[in-house]
Amino acid sequence: MSADGWSTGADGAPTASTGSPDDLRIPRQRVARAPERTRVLVAVGTDKHPFDRLVEWVGQWHAEAADRVSLTVQHGHTRASAVPGAVPFLGHADLQDAMARADLVVCHGGPATILEARRHGHLPIVVPRDPTLGEHVDNHQQLFARRLGAVGKVALCESRDALLGALRVGLDEPGRFAVAEDREAVAAQLAAVQRVGQIVESLVAAAGRGERRSWWQRRTTTRTQERDR
Repeated sequence: MSADGWSTGADGAPTASTGSPDDLRIPRQRVARAPERTRVLVAVGTDKHPFDRLVEWVGQWHAEAADRVSLTVQHGHTRASAVPGAVPFLGHADLQDAMARADLVVCHGGPATILEARRHGHLPIVVPRDPTLGEHVDNHQQLFARRLGAVGKVALCESRDALLGALRVGLDEPGRFAVAEDREAVAAQLAAVQRVGQIVESLVAAAGRGERRSWWQRRTTTRTQERDR
């Protein structure tokens, strides 16, 4: 026993001696550790249109949850100076790695991004781009995301309150946004819908160039595009 009345027990724990057989044993102090942060990936894709709305909403949410979150924001052509973890673009391999490590994935309504998120076991929190706000050329993301949301393939959030609510739930119960499905079946299902989106985009682009075709010409083009994909 040391001069200050403390000794070490057989297990190495410090023991305070009281001079009686029933010495008081003091347990070891646990090393304090910071709680693990929830890893959140936000991806807006590579479209040339800015998506300020989504990035601003995420920044507002992060301000109230910063101590619980590790954030990565792939912001593309959107301003993101005030958002931590911001990076304009991620290469394909880096995006796959980020999705594999993330606990929650928030993304735009791009079919490819949604597909990749689900392949990595996420139920993506999806905010589709709105063409009336200058976020895209048409509303195919809204139509696509709403269809998937209706069958539970994504967590559809078309408002700020819906997004913040989903993120709060995700912090408390990240398992609510995880899926375990047959990846090939998911890929086939989403790829079919993605083809429809590509056809819509091509028709919208043609309309923007002033190309006018009869209904049978449009139908023939659509069938050719489907056969070639």
